[in-house]
Amino acid sequence: MDRRSLIKKAGIAGVLAAGIAPAVHAQAAVRWRLASSFPKSLDTIYGSAEVFAKAVKEMSGGKFEISVHAAGELMPAFGVVDGVQNGTVEMAHTAPYYFFGKNEAFAIGGAIPFGMNSRQLTAWIVDGNGGKLMREFYAKYNIINMLGGNTGAQMGGWFRKEVKTPADIKGLKFRVGGFAGKIIERMGGVPQNIPGGEIYQALEKGTIDAAEWIGPYDDQKLGINKVAPFYYYPGWWEGSLNLEFYINDKAFNALSAEYKAIVQAAAHEAHVVTQARYDARNPAALKQLVGAKTKVLPFPPSVMDASFKTTMEVYAELDKSNPEWKKIYADYRNFQRDQVLWFRFAEGSFDTFMQRQKL
Repeated sequence: MDRRSLIKKAGIAGVLAAGIAPAVHAQAAVRWRLASSFPKSLDTIYGSAEVFAKAVKEMSGGKFEISVHAAGELMPAFGVVDGVQNGTVEMAHTAPYYFFGKNEAFAIGGAIPFGMNSRQLTAWIVDGNGGKLMREFYAKYNIINMLGGNTGAQMGGWFRKEVKTPADIKGLKFRVGGFAGKIIERMGGVPQNIPGGEIYQALEKGTIDAAEWIGPYDDQKLGINKVAPFYYYPGWWEGSLNLEFYINDKAFNALSAEYKAIVQAAAHEAHVVTQARYDARNPAALKQLVGAKTKVLPFPPSVMDASFKTTMEVYAELDKSNPEWKKIYADYRNFQRDQVLWFRFAEGSFDTFMQRQKL
């Protein structure tokens, strides 16, 4: 009796009991390389790719292995899009807004100033039009994108001097990621695009005056509190940062249907785990930073208002100059408008109440 007839007559339970694996598991071994934009020292953001690779290996029974390489090992942190597009590596893990210089629409898939929070952005990508719109956009770069974690709302960064008014932004050499640099520049600042692993040295040497990275847990690991005393919040340019896995389309399309499903499932696992790690680890890290005499301060309302006004002006200009931005951003903003309204009733009011309570 041949294999197909046996499976048909005995059923899957009988086949497994007989110790015969279904044909769907007879997969060829696959080896990929993943280039990360992040340093190994950050077990949260770099760790997202490790969670992904581990899940792929386990779900494939060890037949699909992905080696994870920190920024600089295979290519520079900001070179991963070119690496994936050209097929130098099969995939990458990165923050989409690093590549806004190629096209501002990249940033929408990651974080834009005064954008959506983590849950809202994930909802737009998974159950709104975000996934479809971004997938269409990335196609011209030979990229298939998948969720790769979210940091949640970020802090506003580390400053050598206090920020009391919008005038304090003028002339400020500020390491700030992605799209936010456009806003800071319009406000008179001097944005610097520096990889995370180089922030400490730049602040220590005085090359920059201020720097934002992510939040307490990651910032503490980089030791930034040792070279800049003022820690501001919120990071209005990153109400959340959606990280993504960029996969070369030819490499992905060459996979079997089962392997494609495994990659998708592993990406979702990494997304959930990364957000959970940030939420679980940031509180203790913030307490430790405060205990080490870090001065944690809110951005003054005048700075927030000026930042929002400038951001809306830049968005209006982009709507006129970049049709790809306009198409994606219009849907993004409509979704956000509804989300903000909904959160005002349940999530927002509940959170506001709980933050006033003594637990």
